[in-house]
Amino acid sequence: MAARRTTATAKKAAAAPLATKGAAKKAAAKTGTAEKALAKKSAPKKATARKAAARKATAKKAPATTAVTEKRASLERYHAMRDFQRTPEPSGEAPGVAADGTRRFVVQRHRARRLHYDVRLEIDGVLVSWAVPKGPTLDPDARHMAVHVEDHPLEYADFEGVIPKGEYGGGDVIVWDRGTWEPHGTDDPAAAVREGSLHVDLHGEKLRGRFVFVRRGRPDADGKEQWLLLHKHDEAAVAGWDPEDHPRSVKSGRTNDEVAAAPAAVWRSDAPADEAEVALGAPVEVPTWEGPTADELAALDELGAKGTWVVAGREVALTNLDKVLFPGRDGEAPVTKRDLVRYHARVAPHLLRYLHDRPVNLHRFPNGVERPGFWHKEVPSHAPRWMTTWHNDRADPGETQWYFVVDQVAALPWLANYGAVELHPWTSRASDPRRPTWALIDIDPGTRTTFDEALVLARLYRAALEHLQVTARPKVTGKRGIQIWIPVTPRYSFDQTRDWVEKVSRAVGRTVPELVSWRWHKTEREGLARLDYTQNAVNKTLVSPFSARPAPGAPVSVPIEWDELDDPDLTPDRWTIRTVLDRLAEAGDPLAPLVGAAQDLPEL
Repeated sequence: MAARRTTATAKKAAAAPLATKGAAKKAAAKTGTAEKALAKKSAPKKATARKAAARKATAKKAPATTAVTEKRASLERYHAMRDFQRTPEPSGEAPGVAADGTRRFVVQRHRARRLHYDVRLEIDGVLVSWAVPKGPTLDPDARHMAVHVEDHPLEYADFEGVIPKGEYGGGDVIVWDRGTWEPHGTDDPAAAVREGSLHVDLHGEKLRGRFVFVRRGRPDADGKEQWLLLHKHDEAAVAGWDPEDHPRSVKSGRTNDEVAAAPAAVWRSDAPADEAEVALGAPVEVPTWEGPTADELAALDELGAKGTWVVAGREVALTNLDKVLFPGRDGEAPVTKRDLVRYHARVAPHLLRYLHDRPVNLHRFPNGVERPGFWHKEVPSHAPRWMTTWHNDRADPGETQWYFVVDQVAALPWLANYGAVELHPWTSRASDPRRPTWALIDIDPGTRTTFDEALVLARLYRAALEHLQVTARPKVTGKRGIQIWIPVTPRYSFDQTRDWVEKVSRAVGRTVPELVSWRWHKTEREGLARLDYTQNAVNKTLVSPFSARPAPGAPVSVPIEWDELDDPDLTPDRWTIRTVLDRLAEAGDPLAPLVGAAQDLPEL
């Protein structure tokens, strides 16, 4: 069960050299075409034909009553714009919610092509709707544009999930606010909407008080009406109130990122409203940790070459704190063990979320990274008794029996003192070691692969995963490559995640075959990159986010947003243990919302 790791430099291939710069330019030029090709290969039939068939089928189901006929007429545009064989949105053909005199409203935060908020009011059996780019606000001095859009069925008030890319409004949706409302100054809100001025009192979990919808001028060329949405100066008004400061769903408590990674439910468009929502596996909750205090960091600075440091309530014995572990780069001072201990403690709140409840493999460099390191898994006898460990009951004789499980702040400085430069967590949890929670894609550069070529491959994966509606994030490795981490619900075997990643990788490789080799050994790849899907196996690992790497300056493996693949300043070792905390303070961790997410992989 030992994890395979290649650290030696591969020999140059005997074959003709690859013109890397030319290949990178050609491949980059092909990226747009290739991304379209990837989507085209698995694209469904024309949406027009699907939608016409869906409308024809749903038309046969409509009950012949006056109320339903009127409801159907109101929802005709809604139906015409959607294919309910493709989108999980409620169709509105199932029986609606019976009116009891109480009017409901819902506001959905919707990340489609652009972020906006959909404000929907229940009027005459449907949800009359406006798209508000800046969202509703309690600030009485704000005047936010609102576009009057098609009516939606009442069932839509509970819809939270993901609309597939390529469908109308494709993107993730959360129930941002909901409650009841009353019209003000009219007994006929439908007529008020037609006349272009509606005053309402909202009683929501976030929105309260009197709001006004006012139409501005005539419809535009597309027939859409431009309105203004504003809040009156009343007791509920709050100056400067920003909806983006309140990003979580009132239904699930989740953000759009978390819903995109793993919808808590899917919708059956053809089912009655009380049966339409089908629950999925809930995401795993991950603890949070506090980093060291200013006093604790000051105590570390005051220690001599060795001593006992008390951090997070634990005593950590430290030695040789002034030993150089990494040579400097770009004129900077070398990085000492004290520097690594300090970094491990400060980055703990971010790093621990990737190590918690997982066996961890260590890549140790106790004599510094300029000397050969070695892999270490077995917990030594001198490890502190407070360290969490895990026994591998399936280990064969001679294999590692006890692994570290790094789940507390003090464990990280102890490991840094132990010379553990790289931390490699398993993709499965100690509580269920045969079921991975991450599927991994490793873009492993060849000896002649440029970073521009690695970026071309990463962008192709981006296109493929977006087309498949799979949420993932890339990360630079701190060395030369790029990895992509995909959260999965822990019901798959390693064989299943490996096979799925291989299929996607083969499609990417066929798009730019001049950049990719499928040979196992680097010496046989003629300097080309390998799209490594084999890391999806028990006890095979990739370096953790925010782990240091054994190179000058102590570079760090850092998660990035997809659009950062287009940043001309991006390099695989851009951030070090001296700079990555500033990056976290400014940009956060794009991978964090996906930790613990229970995402199903689509059939390929």
